[in-house]
Amino acid sequence: MSHENYQSAIKALHECMEACNHCYDACLQEDDIKMMAQCIRLDRECADICGYLEQALVRGTPFAAELANVCAKICEDCGNECKKHDHDHCQKCAEACFQCADACKSIA
Repeated sequence: MSHENYQSAIKALHECMEACNHCYDACLQEDDIKMMAQCIRLDRECADICGYLEQALVRGTPFAAELANVCAKICEDCGNECKKHDHDHCQKCAEACFQCADACKSIA
């Protein structure tokens, strides 16, 4: 399938990657970094898979459904972790993750 068919998912993936990268960086600045460890870890996982899937869709991967399924799971896990924290960056990240998970599910 042509990448033009995935434009809304590509946009959601890019926005999620940016939100996770920002959350990752902001979490590293928090006073209680140990409390943020799982959030930081999932931010990295999520940003990496979103970035990869975005590129894969643009180049027309034949594995779109399989990759999108994995990406949706990681996005949901990251979003669930981020929403546990009151920080603005975590809340915005959770929102982006859930939107991206929905976009990925539409591909999977």
